[in-house]
Amino acid sequence: MTAPIHSIWLMPAAEDAVLLAGIVSELSQRFGTPLFTPHLTIAGDTDRPVTALASAIAEAAGEVAAFSEVVAGIETSEAFFRSFYARFAVSSPLVALKQRLDGPATEVFMPHVSLLYGLVEASPKAQAADKISHALAGRSIRFDRLCVVTSGQDVPIDQWRVVQTAALA
Repeated sequence: MTAPIHSIWLMPAAEDAVLLAGIVSELSQRFGTPLFTPHLTIAGDTDRPVTALASAIAEAAGEVAAFSEVVAGIETSEAFFRSFYARFAVSSPLVALKQRLDGPATEVFMPHVSLLYGLVEASPKAQAADKISHALAGRSIRFDRLCVVTSGQDVPIDQWRVVQTAALA
């Protein structure tokens, strides 16, 4: 039997979460793609025990205060989980969380909140990205908690579940 796979997500504060979830829902309906909770992945696809991850996010959350980041831009790609996303600069609080919770992967860190999962036609996706860019680019998104989530590339999206939460200081 394989160990359950989990990720560590940085979550937007309530008001921003509602805004981003609305965009995810709109894009999901438009393109027939999966619905998911908007988040910024700090560490993905780990088989570390939930108790260890819960302890790690509690410690990290105690060291980093809630903070806001400006959406640097809206980008698209051919990657399933990064088909359409809001990109953020690599800032001090994000680096602190990444180093603390996923140290070895810090050098390849590209902070983003995905807004669409799936492979969709490039032209309509580019048109949607242009529209969403007008609404989000330059806007601040507040992040206020870390979560341990049962999720991963091999876990069906509709089975992703938050199992532990720690509020940032």
